[in-house]
Amino acid sequence: MKALLFTLLGCALLSTAAQASSDQAWSDHNTQMSQRCIAASGLKDAKAVGKPAEFDDRVGYSALLLEGRYPQKHMNNRKGSELCLFNKQDKTAFVTEWTPGTP
Repeated sequence: MKALLFTLLGCALLSTAAQASSDQAWSDHNTQMSQRCIAASGLKDAKAVGKPAEFDDRVGYSALLLEGRYPQKHMNNRKGSELCLFNKQDKTAFVTEWTPGTP
């Protein structure tokens, strides 16, 4: 009985470890998220700022802050920010204008 208990406990521990993402998987995720968010952005010369915010898998999204310049002539090449939500499952990116520090 003890042997069976230790075997089951060992299998449970190994299955939990197997579900953890590798450093390469996180790197691939971050690269893909950055590329998709920048492609969805309306900013000129958009780039990711800081580290992504990773939400729980039950939520299914990561968030990434982007900075760039407004391309519209009337905006006079002003700096702008956008917040990108990246759907982890279907790999789609959604952006909205973001003004940090403004309620």
